[in-house]
Amino acid sequence: MTTITSEDVKKLRDETGVGIMDCKRALTKANGDMEAAKKILREEGRELLAHKGREANEGRIEAYVHHSGKVGVLVEVVSNTDFTANSADFREFVRDVAMHIAAANPRYVAPEDVPESDLEAEREIYRKQAEKEGKPAPVVEKIVAGRIKKFYTEACLMKQPFVKDPARTIEDLLAELRQKTGENISVKRFARFEIGEDT
Repeated sequence: MTTITSEDVKKLRDETGVGIMDCKRALTKANGDMEAAKKILREEGRELLAHKGREANEGRIEAYVHHSGKVGVLVEVVSNTDFTANSADFREFVRDVAMHIAAANPRYVAPEDVPESDLEAEREIYRKQAEKEGKPAPVVEKIVAGRIKKFYTEACLMKQPFVKDPARTIEDLLAELRQKTGENISVKRFARFEIGEDT
């Protein structure tokens, strides 16, 4: 069986705009064949980017300050065209994401943005916890993998359940917007400020 690397998944995601889990599933199904994976995604109606050859150099920066005045957010969301960046759907998405960041306090945009050192530190903590519970070595690694997945849903913006509709993740909202506009839209970066918090 072909090993699917995170680089393969990221490449397919960058080329199609489809969520990481869908890309991984399609690559697994296609035995690592990039073109076959794209075909699977297309057949499922999941290939979302119409402007694959174009850079996302337009977009908006949104500022959100909680009514208490104690939490503030700046978020940058990019698109292919100014037309999309100024559309009502795009503006609503950016506002929702800024408000969500204020409420949910993510640390990273997506799992691939988590530095390997942070990931290894988390794995070490989970490993020690599982060993303390007296679990055998093969089970320990499964527990660690499960807890890393949970860590992603807590720490990564894309994987977090949307605060206004927890049945959908931010990644789902982004996929819907990409499908609606046919553009390569992504959350580029964000900064969250909270009174009393160290930088």
